[in-house]
Amino acid sequence: MDRLLRDLAPVSDAAWHAIDDEARSRLSALLGARRLADFSGPHGWEASSVPLGRVEDVTPERPGDADVLSGVQVRRRVVAPLVELRTDFDVSRSDLRDIDRGAVDPDFGALEDAAARLAVAENRAIIHGLDALGIRGLTEASSHEPVAASGTGLEYPGRVAEAVEKLREVGVDGPYVLALGLDEHTKLFEATDRGYPVVDHLREIVGGPIVWTAGIEGGVLVSRRGGDFVFHCGSDVSLGYAGHDSESVTFYLEESFHFRVLEPDAAVEIRV
Repeated sequence: MDRLLRDLAPVSDAAWHAIDDEARSRLSALLGARRLADFSGPHGWEASSVPLGRVEDVTPERPGDADVLSGVQVRRRVVAPLVELRTDFDVSRSDLRDIDRGAVDPDFGALEDAAARLAVAENRAIIHGLDALGIRGLTEASSHEPVAASGTGLEYPGRVAEAVEKLREVGVDGPYVLALGLDEHTKLFEATDRGYPVVDHLREIVGGPIVWTAGIEGGVLVSRRGGDFVFHCGSDVSLGYAGHDSESVTFYLEESFHFRVLEPDAAVEIRV
């Protein structure tokens, strides 16, 4: 049986198609942080960890174990466990029936909220890190002092140019990509300098895209040369069935992943 239990849901093919399309559309816009890293996978729902290529010594604590292992060196492989994120949401059965009648505007507000919750959790884990998930993010791992930016978007070209110079000084080449939270992204795109959009000037400095990243604070500039950060994907975001009653059907969005910073020199935080 499929682990997502989609065949058990009282949902037509047309309704599944509509929900899948809506989820895909929302998530493609919201999952900005993973665009900063190399993507490894998907390796499947059964994948449980990422090998780190290291070992740790094991010292037997029970006397019996120490006797058995006398003269034997014991090491344990070090791995990083994948984490699972899941969030549930409901769609009314009346909306699902309307889709079967040809409606193209069902109420997917709960799905939109669920997609945003999942995306914010993933984005923050990648950018800022989440101790609860055992993930160290880009701004935590960066070896550089943060570049401060505040006020209007007019100062961003100068501050980002400073961040670019920090990367070049340690031999980290471009092109680069700049990830920004909502407030900073909005300020930047609204700013003009003598009628010239500041964002156009900033794109010339960065040499790559400027990515709105839901849920993060400030931003981060990273190199796009590859090999510096890895998003290890077990199961990419999947849509499953959780249950139903007479009024609504409960669905869920679920994924498994781990994020690693391999080169701390390749990221500079833009702090506000």
